[in-house]
Amino acid sequence: MSLFTDPRWGDALAHLPDYLGNHVRVSLAALALGLAVSLPLAILTRNRPTPRAVLLALASIVQTVPGLALLALFYPLLLLAASVTLAWFGIAFSAFGFLPAMLALALYSMLPVLRNGITGLNGIDPALIEAAKGVGMTARQSLVTVELPLALPVMMAGIRTAAVWVIGTATLSTPIGQTSLGNYIFAGLQTQNWVFVLFGCFASALLALAVDQLLGLIESGLRRRSRVRTALGAAGIAALVVATLIPTMGRSSQSYVVGAKTFAEQYVLSALITDRLQAVGLSAVSRSGLGSSVIFEALKAGDIDLYVDYSGTLWANQLHRTDIKPRAELLAELKTTLAKENITLLGELGFENAYALVIPKKRAEALGIRTIADLAVHASSLSIAGDYEFFSRPEWAALQKAYGLSFRAQRQMQPDFMYAAAASGEVDVIAGYTSDGLIAKYDLVALDDPRHAIPPYDAILLLAPKRAGDERLQAALKPLLGKIDIATMREANLHAAGNDANSSPDAVGKWLWEKVGK
Repeated sequence: MSLFTDPRWGDALAHLPDYLGNHVRVSLAALALGLAVSLPLAILTRNRPTPRAVLLALASIVQTVPGLALLALFYPLLLLAASVTLAWFGIAFSAFGFLPAMLALALYSMLPVLRNGITGLNGIDPALIEAAKGVGMTARQSLVTVELPLALPVMMAGIRTAAVWVIGTATLSTPIGQTSLGNYIFAGLQTQNWVFVLFGCFASALLALAVDQLLGLIESGLRRRSRVRTALGAAGIAALVVATLIPTMGRSSQSYVVGAKTFAEQYVLSALITDRLQAVGLSAVSRSGLGSSVIFEALKAGDIDLYVDYSGTLWANQLHRTDIKPRAELLAELKTTLAKENITLLGELGFENAYALVIPKKRAEALGIRTIADLAVHASSLSIAGDYEFFSRPEWAALQKAYGLSFRAQRQMQPDFMYAAAASGEVDVIAGYTSDGLIAKYDLVALDDPRHAIPPYDAILLLAPKRAGDERLQAALKPLLGKIDIATMREANLHAAGNDANSSPDAVGKWLWEKVGK
């Protein structure tokens, strides 16, 4: 089957109205906010060297911050602001999704607009400004009728650059809850669905090109004083905005929002839960690709209604606990603690997805390694790879403390790529996940943890405070509890790591229900 005849292109197209619409809305809102702030600042500082230099320096510093980091930083800042406004003024707002993405992208748009605005205004022949004064124009009249029209081509070039930057960077807003064309890319990378990755990249590039050309048409019309060109460009932008609003019309605001983190298993479980709710007549949508800390806060705030988390993750990240307790005690204490925040721990799904140190089976047999204690003897001559957060997590610190682990080198990489890297010998050991089917696919083995440095990681269903008394929702979810054992989840994850239409999260979610729902 050719890549371009792959049926997953149809699946990608089905998501396009939602992803594209949200991408356009947040991009244009951010660009509009950036222009509203940057253009007045460019005008005010054009003849003031010190403020101008400081402003451009600050805008340049923003550009040095990686896009994903800038987007992620706005989420905790807005969470803090939301708690303050609620406590002081009784006003609440969501720090999830659209708002942090728009504010971060607006900051990203400012440098080209400021730089080109100041350059364009300062590049005007002083004789023309003197002539304007000579005919009796005020400073404001000179600015509006002489300076801005002459600086317009340079300013429009900055606006076009800002538009392209914003549209490209908006693909990174998925982990903070803003649906975008980045959903294709994040989901595709995690599930090895290269059709989605290509589709997301092409769609984002085409959108940036289209907006750039429409802005270019407006620029050309203003420069040539052609009302037709200006009107056509403006009409194109307006049509784009209207087209993105159409798919949201009539959409139920009462849909349950099912959250999911940024790895393949979470996409599958989200698809399973969404499908089950829809099967019993409940409207449900999936919000996938959310960051690990973002998703819990989103649940607390009611921005999502439910999701699957893991007991060890909550124990270490949200409760900041480093002690290890037996599974039953840990779950009981976790349930009690969450209940104080009105979060419902509905129950366990039946499997555990814990961190585990994983090594090729043949290498383990050759070195006589069966446990992490055995591995510690050889660690100084081996390399290890983990996901983007593993080496900063409490589990890694606990493993080092319990076993005295000290590896020759450590690397970070995309989770699904780690298994192939271990199998090929690119790295010696990886921090994998016990429920991942790729362990069997690549003939790897998860090492035992005899000193229990890693806490239990039971998969558990959490409900938002506003859903605590929702009996219909809970009745729909209870048939899933205790039904998914580790072998079944590994098989599902192995299906999700395939490279065909049957490996999509929706397809694997349906398969999983057929397996456990009878």
